[in-house]
Amino acid sequence: MEQRPERIGRTLIHNGAIVDIYQDRMRLPDGSEENFDFIKHKGAAAVIPVMDDGRIIMVRQYRNAIDSYTLEIPAGGLDGADEPTRTAAHRELEEETGYYAKIEDVEFLLSLYTTVAFCNEKIDIYVAHNLTKTHQHLDDDEFIDVEAFTVDELTDMIMQGRIVDAKTIAALSTYALSKYYVKKLL
Repeated sequence: MEQRPERIGRTLIHNGAIVDIYQDRMRLPDGSEENFDFIKHKGAAAVIPVMDDGRIIMVRQYRNAIDSYTLEIPAGGLDGADEPTRTAAHRELEEETGYYAKIEDVEFLLSLYTTVAFCNEKIDIYVAHNLTKTHQHLDDDEFIDVEAFTVDELTDMIMQGRIVDAKTIAALSTYALSKYYVKKLL
């Protein structure tokens, strides 16, 4: 049987608004000890908003961590650890895009961990259909442009390196593959 590393200590380094940063002291299988960085995240949800014509609504916004604008699917953190991710995805859809879908039209697609080497951030991704135009409800620090693209256009942008956000790439790729396999099964 394989021996696992054992956490023998955890020290909070920084308590932030979005993440907490820890230093974990780990005992490795060979008995040595090392420090590992760990970022604790409260979790998030994202949504692929699909218009009646099949185009997908995307958001373009500035991301400080990479000092650049990105094209992404709408997403946001959970309002609390107990908030259902479907509820968060439903909320973020209207807040960021100005489009609304009934909660029953928001369907689960996949879950993913964004950066398993040092962070526990988990994002549940949904697909929303039967959208109705309303208006954005942006947070004070959000400045978001809304654009719509076909799946083929988005796939091309991924392959050209114009979409760089990991959750967006995983979500759109899974969505495109799911549509491919549904057609294949029919």
